[in-house]
Amino acid sequence: MSKRPPQPLRGRGARSAPDNRFETLSRELTDDGWGSLEQAPTSVCTTVQRDASRSVVVYNRSPDVPFDRSINPYRGCEHGCIYCFARPTHAYLGLSAGLDFETQLFYKPDAASLLREELARPNYVCAPIALGVNTDAYQPIERRLGITRGILETLQQCQHPVSLITKSSLIERDIDVLADMAQQNLTHVAVSITTLQPALARTLEPRAATPQRRLETIARLTEAGIPVSILVAPLIPVLTDSELESILAKARA
Repeated sequence: MSKRPPQPLRGRGARSAPDNRFETLSRELTDDGWGSLEQAPTSVCTTVQRDASRSVVVYNRSPDVPFDRSINPYRGCEHGCIYCFARPTHAYLGLSAGLDFETQLFYKPDAASLLREELARPNYVCAPIALGVNTDAYQPIERRLGITRGILETLQQCQHPVSLITKSSLIERDIDVLADMAQQNLTHVAVSITTLQPALARTLEPRAATPQRRLETIARLTEAGIPVSILVAPLIPVLTDSELESILAKARA
């Protein structure tokens, strides 16, 4: 897999696609004197592929997380957050944690039906499902594919508890489902806000909602009676740590 030149790419967090850790060979672009590197593209298109997973609920026994099961409707995330801990998981697909993670996406079209099958198992024990932990369940392609919406509707019909983490305003589309579940104490939403500075947010999270838009989403979810918390993470020393109090104050207003 060839490395792309480390130059800014419009709307992307990563600037290159470094070889993943499982590759045995490494390649680098070299200018042969014809100025070919100067002709490198300034943008990269997003591709979406089907993920034929035969199960959708992932279980864990980690003492470090407050849930034991989760669902990720998508692999890869177009938000392109430069700090995303899930980037290295693309290596398992033979892809890069850099640009590939945010441009080569995979969706799970059968997620809702697979979830229903899991919940119907005789030995299934009900416990809250964390939705969109590795990659944002409301990233841009959700607007077209609606995988997350289908999962929520299934959980609503089964009266199953769910928690969500997002930095997208698209979650407002599903307020009808979430509000109904909230009345039964079945849902909780955490909205992630890293910084209140638009320019910095554009660099850190190029395709996520703006900080102001996320604050508006918090207000609308709250007005609908949906429990909302603020996730101020990551807290980056020197860069964003001084904003902690400001973010909490804005979210509370």
